[in-house]
Amino acid sequence: MRAVVVGAGSWGTAFACLLRDNGHDVTLAARDPEQVDVIAATGRNPRYAQTADLAGVEAALLEEAPYADAELVAVAVPSRVFGDVVAGLPGDAPVLSLTKGLDPATGERLSTLVSGRPVAVLSGPNIADEIVRGLPAAAVVASDDLALAVRLQVAVNSVLFRVYVSDDIAGVELCAAAKNVIALAAGGADGLSLGDNSKAALVARGLAEMRRLAESAGARPDTFAGLAGMGDLIVTCWSPSGRNRRAGELIARGVRPDEAAAEIGMVVEGLTTAPVMRDLSHRLGIELPITEGVCAVLEGTSLADLVQQLMSRTPTTE
Repeated sequence: MRAVVVGAGSWGTAFACLLRDNGHDVTLAARDPEQVDVIAATGRNPRYAQTADLAGVEAALLEEAPYADAELVAVAVPSRVFGDVVAGLPGDAPVLSLTKGLDPATGERLSTLVSGRPVAVLSGPNIADEIVRGLPAAAVVASDDLALAVRLQVAVNSVLFRVYVSDDIAGVELCAAAKNVIALAAGGADGLSLGDNSKAALVARGLAEMRRLAESAGARPDTFAGLAGMGDLIVTCWSPSGRNRRAGELIARGVRPDEAAAEIGMVVEGLTTAPVMRDLSHRLGIELPITEGVCAVLEGTSLADLVQQLMSRTPTTE
C-alpha cells in the first residue's frame, strides 16, 4: 500500500513506522521545511519521537506529499486544524483519522468533516513512545464501511500491533475524545495526592460519562468496555507519558493551562475538547459532571473546591 501520514508529531511518526514495518510505501508529511529536511537527512524526527528510526520513510512538506498516488491518507494532526487539513487533501484515497478529539468549531466528530471519500478511525491504548520502542499494543479501526475497516486491519495488523475491527465509528470517536477530558481530572487527582481510591472512582465514573455521551449518539455499549473505551481510558489516566494526565497534574499544582501545555511541549487535546464536550452534552440534554468540573477548573475554579462539590452531589444508583 502507498500511504501518506499527515502530521509528524509523536503519533504520526510512530504510525508511519508501523506502516513501514508492515512493508508499505510511506511518506510522512509535515508543515515545517526544517523538520522535513532533518528527517530526510538523518532518518530521525528532530522534535517528536526522536528515538524512532525513520529509515525507509520518505519525508515531504504537507502540500507536496504524493496524494495522487496514495491508497491511504492517515491524518494525525490536532483537532483544531483537522477540518482544514482534510478539506484541502487532493485525491480520493480513504482517510484514516488518528486524531482523538472533536471539532472545536462545530462540536462534530472529526470523521464527519471528511467528505467525498471513505473514512475510518483508529483508536486504542497507543502511547506513541511505547509503539516506537516495539512494545506490544492493540487498537481498533472503525468505519461505517466495514470492508474498508477490514482492509485497514489487514494493512496495519502485526505481531506487535494487534488490530480489531468495529463498525461503531461514533462510539470509538466519542470515547477517544472523552477519555482525554477524564485524564485531565485524573491528573488533577494525582496533583492533589488524593490517592488510588479516589482516582479509581473518578476513572470509573468517567467511563460512565463516556458511555452516557456516546450512547446518546447511538453508539453501542460494548464499545466502552473495549480498546477505544476502557483500554484507552486506563492508559491515558495512568501512564506517566500521558499528556492530558500530566497537564491535569500540573494544573492541580497551580500551573495555568496554557503554561502546562507549553511545559509539555505537545498538543494536549483534552484542553481543547473539554468545553466542546460540555457544549455537546448541553445540546444532548445529558449530565457530565466530571466534564463540567474540568471546564470549571480550566476557567479558574479551585480544584479543591471542585472535589468537594463532586463528593457532595446527591447519592444515586450506579
